[in-house]
Amino acid sequence: MRTFLLAMLFALAAPLTAQAQSADLVLCDRLAADPSDPDKPADVKGVAEIASADIATAVKFCKQAANASRRAMFELGRAYAANRQTAEAIAAWRKAADKGSSAAMVELGVLYGTGAGVAKDETQARKLFERAAQAGNPRGVSNLAALGGAGGAAPADPAQARALLGKAAETNAEAQYQLGLMLSEGDGGAKDDVAARALFEKAAAQNHPGALERMGAFAREGRGGAKDKDAAKAYYERAAALGDEDAKKALERIRCPYAIKDKQGRLVTTLCF
Repeated sequence: MRTFLLAMLFALAAPLTAQAQSADLVLCDRLAADPSDPDKPADVKGVAEIASADIATAVKFCKQAANASRRAMFELGRAYAANRQTAEAIAAWRKAADKGSSAAMVELGVLYGTGAGVAKDETQARKLFERAAQAGNPRGVSNLAALGGAGGAAPADPAQARALLGKAAETNAEAQYQLGLMLSEGDGGAKDDVAARALFEKAAAQNHPGALERMGAFAREGRGGAKDKDAAKAYYERAAALGDEDAKKALERIRCPYAIKDKQGRLVTTLCF
């Protein structure tokens, strides 16, 4: 009888524990998920930056969820980084990268590439970006291409970056955005505003801030499709609401379109509507 009761208690405790861990991960995701993280579930919006008021809560719940989730470990690193705890962020990202988090690989690569918090090491940055790119991470691909031939290594191949992004762009909003940028600028191949606009539109439909801003610019200028100032403003407003600074500046230019300058060409004031 005692054995039966113990078995029943363990059976009941297991789902409760799983539920508690799941709740921690849900809260961690809500406060600290990265919109560009391929590990992020589609129904999780993510935040470009963790709000200062949410940092302590994010650290608490991400730390509780991190042992069972590499995504939570990566998000814990984001929370530490937002709190300027660089050493703790690096430690969390290393653990997440060891578990296969390509988003953590990218963040570590950025640190090594810039020398922020660690000794600058472009060779190590390249290795991390390559690992992330091979895992299909769009930022890994674009950062690898941006690193170029620094440190005596062979130059990054923009055409290959396009190909890698093309595969990831089938399902990933960040890849759609990055590939759209390459197409719109003619990096790694022919310039194609129509294809770029289509990719930005796909990513914008998933509330990607950068893609929404680009759709605003394309609609305003009539690049790759119809010119529509009302649609442009709507796209800018959605991007600005998600924190995109370029979109905020674009809205200000729409609101204040006329600049008055002195004889030396210096701005005196703007006329706003």
